[in-house]
Amino acid sequence: MSTIEFDMFQSRQRSDWVRLQTLAKLRWIAILGQAFALIISVQVFDLHIQTGFAAMTVIASIGVNLAFRLIYPENKRLQEREAFFILVFDIIQLSVLLYLTGGLSNPFALLMLAPVTIAATILRLRRTIVLGLIAIVMTTLLTRFSLPIATASGAVLVLPALFQFGFWLAIVIGVVFLGVYARQVTTEMHNMAEALLATQLALSREQKLTDLGGVVAATAHELGTPLATIMLVSGELRNELAKNPDLLEDVDLIHDQAARCREILRTMGHIGKDDLLLHNTPIEALVKEAAAPHLDRGKSVAFHVGPDSTEKQPSVPRRPEIVHGLRNLIQNAVDFANHSVDITVRWSETELRVHISDDGDGFPTSVIGRIGDPFVRRRRETEDGKKRPGYAGMGLGLFIAKTLLERSGAKLLFRNG
Repeated sequence: MSTIEFDMFQSRQRSDWVRLQTLAKLRWIAILGQAFALIISVQVFDLHIQTGFAAMTVIASIGVNLAFRLIYPENKRLQEREAFFILVFDIIQLSVLLYLTGGLSNPFALLMLAPVTIAATILRLRRTIVLGLIAIVMTTLLTRFSLPIATASGAVLVLPALFQFGFWLAIVIGVVFLGVYARQVTTEMHNMAEALLATQLALSREQKLTDLGGVVAATAHELGTPLATIMLVSGELRNELAKNPDLLEDVDLIHDQAARCREILRTMGHIGKDDLLLHNTPIEALVKEAAAPHLDRGKSVAFHVGPDSTEKQPSVPRRPEIVHGLRNLIQNAVDFANHSVDITVRWSETELRVHISDDGDGFPTSVIGRIGDPFVRRRRETEDGKKRPGYAGMGLGLFIAKTLLERSGAKLLFRNG
């Protein structure tokens, strides 16, 4: 992969991932929960809290939801900055409500984790960290500043200092852990979706080449007869017009051009039939076809083909995904070989093996355990930079090859010699 493509994926913003309506629905659920908790606290448990201010805080959240509904269409998708400020508002609104209802003595303080978890799935790392720090700061302030909850008898409900510290620590750890976990899972899902899309595009390209080869072969076959007729008739005219040089020159031109067209179509038809239309082909021919584009790149590519038993050479389906997968693996070997690449094909009654090796420095130890995963971005510069200078691949090519070949029933093993 080129550095330009790497930078493109690296800088891609996580925008337009979520609809405004989705966050609005989540806020409506939170509003109903907050209102229900206030009503139960006052009417059932007869707790004394700042009901008026708490109700105003809930109404403020309702007002924001209604304003969004009036200003924006239902299918509005949030830009990253917009989503960030909406989640900041949710943290502040929840913090104010907790301040009015006992601070960390209120068990609903655990809901401080929700905006951070959502942020980790839709925001970039920098804004996710900022939002997490805001949540931690607000939680810390609630340990010192809050209005107490009192029972009907006047008893103040306050957690012991040790329990309050433990609750604060649990929320902080939850913010960090859930934020990191949610972001990691979402990032892997996003990268996998991008890589699978690239795989589908690569397979689609190979399929189009296959279809094009079929059209070429059919065209060559259909046009062969009329071109042969033109050449036959023009040959007879040449004999009859031997004494008329002016017309003979035109007939010679027709004959030569018809012969040229016939030769072009014959060559195209040969390529289409031999390389693109065969459903099954010997494994040696398939491997050499996959390696063909890389045979003249300045590296020696040697083929070693032979059985492990007396079994004859097997024929395998000539499928675009197999050709593309093998070609990608061979390209990787040629890219990083110093001088030579060896491709060994062996088979037995139950197994067919293709071994591709090169005389380069091998896979860096920092990524060898992750080969086949897309978007391997972090490498040890001191080690990997020396082995592969100027190379900033993402592992997407090997992922595509691995995915395509495994879909065909193959098993891949990457290792250093």
